[in-house]
Amino acid sequence: MRKFLASLFAVFVGVMPVVGGARADGLDYDTSDPLYMLKTNDVLSETTLTYWDNVLRLGQTVSYGINDRLSIGVNAVFQQDFDGGQDGFGAVDLGGVYRVGTASGNSARIISDVLFGLKFGGSSHVRTPDYADSTYYVGYRFGRQWAGMTLAATIKSSWIFDDVPLGMAYIDFTPEAYFRIAEDWRLGAQFTLRKATNPHYNQEWLGGKIVRQYGRTQYAAHLDYEFESDDLQVGVNVNILF
Repeated sequence: MRKFLASLFAVFVGVMPVVGGARADGLDYDTSDPLYMLKTNDVLSETTLTYWDNVLRLGQTVSYGINDRLSIGVNAVFQQDFDGGQDGFGAVDLGGVYRVGTASGNSARIISDVLFGLKFGGSSHVRTPDYADSTYYVGYRFGRQWAGMTLAATIKSSWIFDDVPLGMAYIDFTPEAYFRIAEDWRLGAQFTLRKATNPHYNQEWLGGKIVRQYGRTQYAAHLDYEFESDDLQVGVNVNILF
């Protein structure tokens, strides 16, 4: 796996000059970019619809740019299980992103962010794990943007203290590659490795997406596969920047 990821990174870097012809100003409204940061007083609406294993999940996130370095957001989801009783609202996610490093602040032009937040409430039929009344998380995201592509990686740690000794912690590591292949088209790929103190919740996700840009709105379709459970998810996202 390590050799595969190293080879994949080399391929991404190798094709960078090819995709570098996309317009640099496409970064301003490219809300699907993994290193995108809201400007002061900007509002971003992100609507998601995902289907897997006879389950349909609708999610809504609203984020607000306090300034060019700090944004906050709230996320809520509702799930409908067509083949069982796993219905209801998921936990509410209150979170933020603080940009600790900008491209202009270092010679390597590396961008870095701190992520933080709290998830609480929701139906036990939708939460993961079901006893998680509250989940605290903090993370670090870093990467670099070019005119035609973005490479990034995120490390995030989450803690669940409910129902001790059933409390749990897990770490997610997510490398991403994102390509601006044309003025209004993007392609993205990511891999997420989750390691939990309870191995039952270990996960390995591989996903890809295609994005179409219309001004300040983006429409995306994505496909994701989880190796531990053999789950396949398909979905659509709509991002609107106000």
